[in-house]
This record gives sequence, structure tokens and C-alpha cells, in this order.
Amino acid sequence: MRDLPPTVFIVDDDEQIRRSCEALVRHAGLRSEQYSSAHAFLEAYDTARPGCLVLDVRMPDMSGLQLQQELNRRGAVIPVIFITGVAEVPEAVEAMQHGAFDFLQKPISAQGLLDRLHRALAFDAATRASLLERRKMQARFDSLTDREREILSLVLEGLSNKEAAARMKLSARTVEIHRASLLRKVGARNTAHLVRMAMELRAPGTEL
Repeated sequence: MRDLPPTVFIVDDDEQIRRSCEALVRHAGLRSEQYSSAHAFLEAYDTARPGCLVLDVRMPDMSGLQLQQELNRRGAVIPVIFITGVAEVPEAVEAMQHGAFDFLQKPISAQGLLDRLHRALAFDAATRASLLERRKMQARFDSLTDREREILSLVLEGLSNKEAAARMKLSARTVEIHRASLLRKVGARNTAHLVRMAMELRAPGTEL
């Protein structure tokens, strides 16, 4: 999925709005997909697909806010740009509180929409790259042996090799070897870097 070009997903029950947005997106050289309802979009969307979502606040059956909340439950990271009417501004504020990327008030400015689309797509790409790096980091921590996890826990307590050796009833040299292996496996430059990585992940088996 990461190799797919980003897509602008347009979800609105107003066909004229969908067509206008699609024409603008196509003119900008971007891919787009249109959906007339939130349910239709949910049936087709895979959260691994990159892009952004242009979403109407009020739609029959399932509103834009309800769709946003469902995407949040599914762990989707796609940025959402809401389209709102004047009377819907309070709902747009609620959407922002639930993580919406931005909102536009009707009538929509073509340049305003394009600016937000480019920012949203850049944000999505950066978010997905960060999540990919985090998954790789987690995999490196998951590869640690039980002994290395135990030493990691003591490192996070701030113990020196000598203090850790006394706690574990091992030689300081043995602890030093395991600690060096631990740093190498997770790709940490030094102990301070290791601690930052572990705290970021709250790695399983560690006591933070």
C-alpha cells in the first residue's frame, strides 16, 4: 500500500459538490475517488491507503462526524478536511476536537481547497513514514532476548554495568557484553539514545 500514489477521497451526498471537487483535484494532477455516502466509503476504504479525505459534515444515514469517529475507532490516520455550511460551524469545531485536519465553509474556494489538500497529503505522508519507522523500531525491541530485556529494564532504572551485574548476580563483563548487543540490536547510538527510544515505544518488558 505504501507504494500507491495518494488519493483524495471525496465523500458528499451532493453530486454537484463531488463533481466540482473531483474536477479540481484532477486538474491539480491528483488521484481522486468519489463516494455519495459514508457507508459506501467505509465499505471500500482500506486504512493502509495513503491520501486525504474531503468530507461533508451532514449526510443522511451516517454523518461526517460519525464517519470520522468510525475511522478513529479503526485506527485510520488519514487526514480529514470537512466541508461545512454556515450553520454547521459548531459541528466543525467538534470535528477538530476529534482530530480533523481542517474544515472549509461553503461556498468552497478552489485555491483554499487545493492549499489544504496539498498540506493534508504532505501531513499524511509524514505521518505514515513516522509510523513505519516506529514499527521497525518496535520490531527491533521485540527481537531482544529475555536477558537483554532484563538488562534494558535495569538501564532504564539508571543502573551502571557494575550495579546491574550485582543485581543480576553476573560479572560486569557479562553485563557489558549483553548491553552492547542490546544497543546494536535496537540501533541505539548510546545509552541515552536507547532510553529515549524505549520511552517512546514503552517497549514490552520494560519498566518505565
